[in-house]
Amino acid sequence: MSTRSLSDRLLDGVERAGNKLPDPVTLFLILIAFLFGLSLLASLGGAAVEHPNTKAVVPVVNLLSADQIRRWLAEMPAIFAAFPPLGMVLLAMVGVGFAEKTGYIGTVLSAFVQRMPAWSLTGTIMFAGIMSNLASDAGYVILIPLAAALYAGAGRHPIAGLAAGFAAVSGGYSANLLISSLDALLAGITQTAARLIDPQITITITANWYLMAALVPLYTAIGIWITDRVVEPRLGPWQGAAGAADIPEVAALNEAQRRGMRRASWTFLVMWVLILAAAIPEAGPLRGPNGSLDQFYHGLVALLAITFLVAGLIYGRTVGAFRTEKEAVKLAAGTMSDLGYYIVLVLAVSQFIKLFEWSNLGIWMAVNSAAALKAAGVTGAVLIVLFLILSSVVNLFIGSASAKWALMAPIFVPVFMLLGMSPEAAQAFYRIGDSFTNVITPMTTYFALVIVFGQKYGKDFGIGSLIAVMLPYALWFGVASIVLCLGWYWLAWPLGPGVGILYPAG
Repeated sequence: MSTRSLSDRLLDGVERAGNKLPDPVTLFLILIAFLFGLSLLASLGGAAVEHPNTKAVVPVVNLLSADQIRRWLAEMPAIFAAFPPLGMVLLAMVGVGFAEKTGYIGTVLSAFVQRMPAWSLTGTIMFAGIMSNLASDAGYVILIPLAAALYAGAGRHPIAGLAAGFAAVSGGYSANLLISSLDALLAGITQTAARLIDPQITITITANWYLMAALVPLYTAIGIWITDRVVEPRLGPWQGAAGAADIPEVAALNEAQRRGMRRASWTFLVMWVLILAAAIPEAGPLRGPNGSLDQFYHGLVALLAITFLVAGLIYGRTVGAFRTEKEAVKLAAGTMSDLGYYIVLVLAVSQFIKLFEWSNLGIWMAVNSAAALKAAGVTGAVLIVLFLILSSVVNLFIGSASAKWALMAPIFVPVFMLLGMSPEAAQAFYRIGDSFTNVITPMTTYFALVIVFGQKYGKDFGIGSLIAVMLPYALWFGVASIVLCLGWYWLAWPLGPGVGILYPAG
């Protein structure tokens, strides 16, 4: 008689069903074909919506028209080359991958794991992942594979580490103890929408600070529990995997490794002290116009790549990983060959996402979903719950947080205000709903990359495997978020400095 729990059996079923899907590259090619057919049918049916910003009628576009086919063929190379994560991933992996090839990261991980109490590993990964959104998308390409390697180095299942890192970076994307560039971006959109009702209103970038900060310990605690009590027990003991020979082992370091690690780590630390010294002062050279930190945040991936590359050079030279610059270049080139599958996958994913955008099906779906909620005339706690759920469902189909909010804010911000709730509340609840389903939707631009990371530890790791391992995080992050938002509403706590949930304030 099986001793596996019902939840384990259900997740096993999800994994089996998902892994029966074609290879992700093939799947996205099938989805492109389906998208062509759906756009044709919707276009013939006259599907269209009024754009909430311009008020112009936006029809669903037939992707099979001659004009669209010619456009696609002409722009296909540019679509691939301009896919947002591609350049970031390649740049980051030149630095981080080189540091790994020289052995620097493996040595640091071994030393780190030896000194880290076992009980703190998951919590450290969860907290660091949530806070990593300060560095824009750097957490995806750096922290997630690092988390998997840390688990493997500690003798634990690396997929559990990968899951914890992905849950923190992606599921906790809006949560943070500090103000990020996302706060400024969304506040501008919210203010424009709110001025349809109140022309004098101003939305500050700290409008959601208190609620977003409260999510950090909440998600960290839930992430620890889900990883250690649900995900890792289901995965079972880590037995190692063929092809994963570069996974760091926790072993005693020799003198050359210790010396190389000290030199490289001190160099890495000094470089970051200098970088922060150029970014923290308001007039610092890494600040943007008017002292903005936005450009610094956007440049963090490049800075990380450079500092890891320098650290890898120092470590590799010290331990003899290479002797000439030609050997060093070959090591760096090796990191690109490891990403061959990802590059092929990006070719398919980038075309699908761009075609989906051109079809206007995303706009059509978002506006109609929003209109249905508006027509229901709900308010208070029911409005909060339905809006959180709607935001999470729309997030399954459209990836960009700012793009979705630009479409939804002109409808929902006025609705919230007319129903007695502040525009800042609409923005806060949207941000939360837009985050926790990030970990289970292939429309997230880094979803495919996480699968590639997972295949390092198991060649059969596919879409079903990733969804099955991430589903508990999405469910419990969602439930906890809804409870937190309802409690915040009932207790009338401020969302940020001088910002309440009710409108007008009171």
